[in-house]
Amino acid sequence: MLRKILVIGAGKSTSYLLDYFLEKADSENLHLTIGDLNPEIVSDEIKTHPSCEVIKLDIFKDNEREIAIKSSDIVISMLPARFHMKVAEDCIQLKKHLVTASYISEEIKALDTSAKKNGLVFMNEVGLDPGIDHMSAMQLINRIRDEGGKMLLFESFTGGLVAPESDTNLWNYKFTWNPRNVVIAGQGGAAKFIQEGTYKYIPYQKLFRRTEFMKIEGFGTFEAYANRDSLKYREAYGLENALTLYRGTMRRVGFSKAWNMFVQLGMTDDSYTIENSDGMSYREFTNLFLPYSPTDSVELKLRHYLKIDQDDIMWEKLLELSLFDSNKTIHIKNATPAQMLQKILEDSWAMAYDDKDMIVMYHKFGFEQDGKKQQIDANMVVIGENHTHTAMAKTVGLPVAIATLLILNKKITTPGVQIPILREVYEPILKELATYGVVFKEYKKPYLGYNPDSVAG
Repeated sequence: MLRKILVIGAGKSTSYLLDYFLEKADSENLHLTIGDLNPEIVSDEIKTHPSCEVIKLDIFKDNEREIAIKSSDIVISMLPARFHMKVAEDCIQLKKHLVTASYISEEIKALDTSAKKNGLVFMNEVGLDPGIDHMSAMQLINRIRDEGGKMLLFESFTGGLVAPESDTNLWNYKFTWNPRNVVIAGQGGAAKFIQEGTYKYIPYQKLFRRTEFMKIEGFGTFEAYANRDSLKYREAYGLENALTLYRGTMRRVGFSKAWNMFVQLGMTDDSYTIENSDGMSYREFTNLFLPYSPTDSVELKLRHYLKIDQDDIMWEKLLELSLFDSNKTIHIKNATPAQMLQKILEDSWAMAYDDKDMIVMYHKFGFEQDGKKQQIDANMVVIGENHTHTAMAKTVGLPVAIATLLILNKKITTPGVQIPILREVYEPILKELATYGVVFKEYKKPYLGYNPDSVAG
């Protein structure tokens, strides 16, 4: 009997996910239905596969959505997180398992009792970050505990970056994921974490000048700025008594200092719209945030405002983005500063056809065992193949696909709304990910605790 999988959303992160199911279609007796508002984006190779059907699906049309979900055994939602709820409610009503890579919202969390009552697995946060970060962290934390260790410190950092061979601009960065999330990163409240038993808070305007540094064997030095809420998973990970808990986003060294120029100018603000934004030149946009002067040029005003010398690399980075170009224009009506900045950056930071991306994840575990303080560092680096089979698609899509098949095969059975922190979930997923080259390397280090010398600013 065919087992029917419905994938809703066929965006950039689904290439490996779809390949995984179709490669296993015969051996696992699978039939795949892909539903998307724009089905033409699905490749001909996928469309013509005998175990696959591609349909046009508008999730706001209740009848279309319900028919597609009712016809399946399990549902994967690769939609933006804000659209999951409609799918989740149908899955409860129609008694279907659900898998997503997104953070659990309060609305999804409220379905936990209903999911358990119906014996349904609602697996969330099973992509990259969140996802592989949870699973790899819990595997090592539980191993330390199993061997009698007591956790003192956990730091975790992830970056979606450009591979070294495709790193061709002064910012050492290109968009490998949703550009909007990059532009508005860190907004909406102070970053909070705990270091050496002391709560710490970093307001948005200071976030990109408080960075940690870490070395990844074979790939050099990276920097990281704090995520908004590092304490969100303290209870889930069982780290209530840990002295340090810190999570952040990785970039190449120098990115954060340069990005801070946009923050200080106000270009990343998404809370108001710009008059006459449609047709505005890059130069006019830049001048919006500078004082009026009847004599000084936009370039001179910006250098004075940000205190940048003409021979400073920061100046070269701004020039590279064509911020002072009068001929390049932005065509977005009633745009916010953040939306206009995003358009400018997309012109410079788009991945070329033959570019490769890179995922880097780094964990630091500090613990006490047999009266001695010890430290283990673990890191994972994944390089993409091409512009469709990216490292991002691999690390987001594969864990989603593996979890889905494990649920279908009744290897994951614990019902309810959850994240992948149970052994029955993370052990088999990490084991299979390793066969695809998604592996962590571990290094034993002297215990350093929190190192204040690693913080800049």
